Amino acid sequence: MRWCRMIGSFALAFCLLSSVVPHVANAAPSGATEPPSRPDLRSNAFYILDEADSSVLAARHEHVPVPIASITKLMTALVVLDAGQPSDEILSITSEDVRGTAGSGSRLAPGVRLSRGDLLHLALMSSENRAAHALCRKYPGGMAACVQAMNHKAQSLGMSTAHFVEPTGLSSSNVASPEDLAKLVLAAAGNSTIRDYSTDTDHIVQVNRQRLQFRNTNRLVANPGWQVNVQKTGYISEAGRCLVMQTVIDGRQVVIVLLNSWGKLTRIADAQRARRWVESTHRAAASAASALQPSG
Repeated sequence: MRWCRMIGSFALAFCLLSSVVPHVANAAPSGATEPPSRPDLRSNAFYILDEADSSVLAARHEHVPVPIASITKLMTALVVLDAGQPSDEILSITSEDVRGTAGSGSRLAPGVRLSRGDLLHLALMSSENRAAHALCRKYPGGMAACVQAMNHKAQSLGMSTAHFVEPTGLSSSNVASPEDLAKLVLAAAGNSTIRDYSTDTDHIVQVNRQRLQFRNTNRLVANPGWQVNVQKTGYISEAGRCLVMQTVIDGRQVVIVLLNSWGKLTRIADAQRARRWVESTHRAAASAASALQPSG
């Protein structure tokens, strides 16, 4: 128990649970079982962080850098917003943006003109690759300066395993560890524009005479049972299905990082499993802590 005094309050409750359950018959209702030490998730790597005391609730392969696909766009958004360029400035999609995102689909044809704010909105919410590419291309100093800023930003956030070569996530050379992506999520959550755009359920833009509706790639933002503060999905074959978010579970802000999940719906199911595990573990820990209180 001596080491338990050196860690956060939520993690301390885990220690209390492990020491009390074997010895206190009434620590939990009859028939109740202790939750597993970590959630049974299908994602190859994951990281679950309780922000209240910075305790890592569960993790797997958390220090290993891997391709992160469109999770990249959170970093793109951070540096674009850091540059302070006008959000209402009109930018054009060009053939360069098409070449830079070859192999991915898009409804933004060359010649489409949208505001910087609309392009950022689509990049974060609908993971629009040409939008993200255009934003970085129009960064002060151009694409090379934008990518350099992304790597410098990663260093400033303490993301020692992160490396970026382009702004969309289509390259498998954009890598980071789950632990470092939690740092990126926390930085993104500190920006109100990223919070609002990444969790919007849909967004309509005017393209010539046509109104185009884009939807969020993460169905959890429209689920009334979830409070998602910031999020981003991602997929390329080398990265698998990815999802990162800051959400509220049992009144506590929790960061969830899920990487390299198989199947289109597995990352969403993993998020649900992670949430249930946090809730059950929290309840069990609270019950164990209550059992230690003097009865009189």
